[in-house]
Amino acid sequence: LNRMKVLLVDDEPDILEFLDYNLKKEGFDVFTAADGVEALRISKKSQPDIIILDIMMPGMNGLELCKEIRKQDDKVPILFLTALGTSENVVVGLEAGGDDYLVKPFKFIELTARIKTLLRRTDNIGINEETLPDEIFRFADLEINDKTKTVKRDDRELSLTSTEYRLLLFFIKNRNRVLSRADILEEVWGVNFDMGTNVVDVYVNYLRKKIDRETDSKLIHTVIGMGYVLKQSTD
Repeated sequence: LNRMKVLLVDDEPDILEFLDYNLKKEGFDVFTAADGVEALRISKKSQPDIIILDIMMPGMNGLELCKEIRKQDDKVPILFLTALGTSENVVVGLEAGGDDYLVKPFKFIELTARIKTLLRRTDNIGINEETLPDEIFRFADLEINDKTKTVKRDDRELSLTSTEYRLLLFFIKNRNRVLSRADILEEVWGVNFDMGTNVVDVYVNYLRKKIDRETDSKLIHTVIGMGYVLKQSTD
């Protein structure tokens, strides 16, 4: 089995050394960078399976680095590490393109659990492609192939980020069911508390622009005061 590659980016040598040592013991191939510029170079060269980023770094900070990485790769999972634990910072991190968020200080066992969850979301680790059943979800003229991670609307292929993809998959698995913002936060971001933010609304709007563009038949609908639903218009 191929070892999964982790890119660690932190300007604190003690943290880098600790995580490097322990993640290698867990069976990961680990690359480290102490700043954003070095991280970008290593990311392009090594193509990691997951990136763990500190937010507070001199020069290019973690949020800026995340945006740069997203320009070259919109699928690789990005986990932020930071001492900034307020809900506003959680949202800024997620909106910059991050997939998850862990506040320092943290337990190493929690970090590895988050890493494994993110990797599972991105890929079916260790499963022979040939033995996977076809995971095709269809609704109206929308089609998601969860094996190839491709999305089509009216036979037109759509390009989604990993977060938009998870959001749409959650919608299509729960078609015609009203999903609250709390449901969506927990399923898509693994956040099980009310952040008092509009990150869900922001991502639903991103998704709408891609899914409902160039068609009069809108699929994602707002249910005022309750949440969102994937359904066919009855207009």
